[in-house]
Amino acid sequence: MRLIFSYMNKFEVLGLGEAIIKAVNDMGFETPSEVQEKAIPILLKEDTDIVALAQTGTGKTAAFGFPLIEKIDSSSRITQGLILSPTRELCLQITNELKNYSKYIPGLHTVAIYGGASITDQAKQIKRGAQIVVATPGRMQDMINRKMVDITNISYCVLDEADEMLNMGFYEDINTILSHTPEGKNTWLFSATMPKEVSTIAKRFMQTPIEITVGHKNTGSKNVSHEYYVVNSRDRYAALKRLADANPDIFSVIFCRTKRDTQKVAENLIEDGYNAAALHGDLSQNQRDLVMKSFRNRQIQMLVATDVAARGIDVDDVTHVINYQLPDEIETYTHRSGRTGRAGKSGVSMVIVSKSEVRKIRSVERIIKKSFEKKEIPSGEEICQVQLFHLASDIGKAEINHEIDSYLPSINEVLEEFSKEELIKKFFSVEFSRFHNYYKKSRDLNAVNERDGNSGRDGTTRYFINVGEKDGFDWMTLKDFLKEVLELGSDSLSRVDVKESFSFFNTNTEHQERVLQIFEDFRMEGRKVNVEISKDSGRKGRRRRDNDGSFKGKRRSDGFKPKGSRKRFDSKEDRGSRGNRKRDRRKRSDRR
Repeated sequence: MRLIFSYMNKFEVLGLGEAIIKAVNDMGFETPSEVQEKAIPILLKEDTDIVALAQTGTGKTAAFGFPLIEKIDSSSRITQGLILSPTRELCLQITNELKNYSKYIPGLHTVAIYGGASITDQAKQIKRGAQIVVATPGRMQDMINRKMVDITNISYCVLDEADEMLNMGFYEDINTILSHTPEGKNTWLFSATMPKEVSTIAKRFMQTPIEITVGHKNTGSKNVSHEYYVVNSRDRYAALKRLADANPDIFSVIFCRTKRDTQKVAENLIEDGYNAAALHGDLSQNQRDLVMKSFRNRQIQMLVATDVAARGIDVDDVTHVINYQLPDEIETYTHRSGRTGRAGKSGVSMVIVSKSEVRKIRSVERIIKKSFEKKEIPSGEEICQVQLFHLASDIGKAEINHEIDSYLPSINEVLEEFSKEELIKKFFSVEFSRFHNYYKKSRDLNAVNERDGNSGRDGTTRYFINVGEKDGFDWMTLKDFLKEVLELGSDSLSRVDVKESFSFFNTNTEHQERVLQIFEDFRMEGRKVNVEISKDSGRKGRRRRDNDGSFKGKRRSDGFKPKGSRKRFDSKEDRGSRGNRKRDRRKRSDRR
């Protein structure tokens, strides 16, 4: 790939037409971003394929949007440009921006097609004439199959957030969609990171593309600082609240791995009095639109989101990104942290981790080429101090409401016996009691150095779970159940040991937090399933199983025989010991 370096200063000198310059001035844009400076002149002057790597929030939409609008023939009604984006929110965002850029170009129409809306209505909009179509891969594929859209004559195809589309499993869809486009088209690929899957797309569908890189590949924004906090798994939510309370003006996006965790964290925050909301794929399009509108208007201070749903968040004033859980794919962290530090402003990306996850921080550092600062979860006293001074600052900035002037004589009469210092103390005592009472006996949430639970030398953690044979499980069916619930492979689960009313199992220690989190409020047929870290190492008396699940060698000391044995206990002594074991198990189960 050829590397192009071009630095210009104003939009006027990039070669854009008068109509776009007028729209740019209306929007208040003065100086192009680095990716715009590099990409726009090339795309305007050359018919070429291009790979542009730039962090989220650096102005990539304008970088491909301005040249695309300039090259479209608005007098023709055929579809000439196709933009593929990973989510509905991003699809709508791009469409709205292109409409703003092209508002002084008569006859140019941009249409968004995405799931969750009427496919018939979208097809009608395209039929009326849409020179540019912005689409999610799934809906685009559906419309192609139904022959509702014709992309056989497009001249330009833009793959926006290409890495995220591939992470979401759209490779086959993209492959099929591009097979319906002409070979001579120009393909413009824009991405925040460059995993090998994106390189594969570039090699397969592009001809000697020019490569533009803003910063270094896969690096995060230079305006974002990165911090991590180490806590015990059970204290994760309490740590989140303290980080919010220690930053009174926080305007944040909180990332969780799953839709379930996202909803639960948001509900807990709302219950605890925070202005919060959830954004995930189970919400209807109307619900998602309402949540985003409230967030942009700052009616929501803490938006809890999944990675997929957050792809459409385009808000420049986000102060903090909080990684409630690290993403499964390290590259995804780049997208998360890119929600803050936008439009030249600074931002903070915080990560809450357990001790077993600290090593993942080092992996992220290598990918984004930035160092994380280890910080302590603030103490209750520190939070009280921050909140007290914040309250004082708010009072100092408050505008005086002169409508209360007529009440001042009466107020002065009530308060005349108190000095200025006493009045200040009384006022802050009234306003500040809630925080003080909540935090006055708070404990330290920072994780200590000793091991969390039973984390063995073999890199696994052993757990107790309150289901067993009486619930219809044997070791194989319990392992299948755990694989499905925890979404782990067989290699990550081991030493599944099923008793009558409870069982034990091991996972790799790196999954410890995930296991405890999923089973924190898990119910099976209305019954709460409890999982705890076990003190039992699971090594005593263990024997290896054959491929059919039976144990090799003699019976174990507890009298267990492989399933299908006719006789489980051979003597009265065995039957008596069985009864004693049952009682012991019940006692242990009750204690747990």
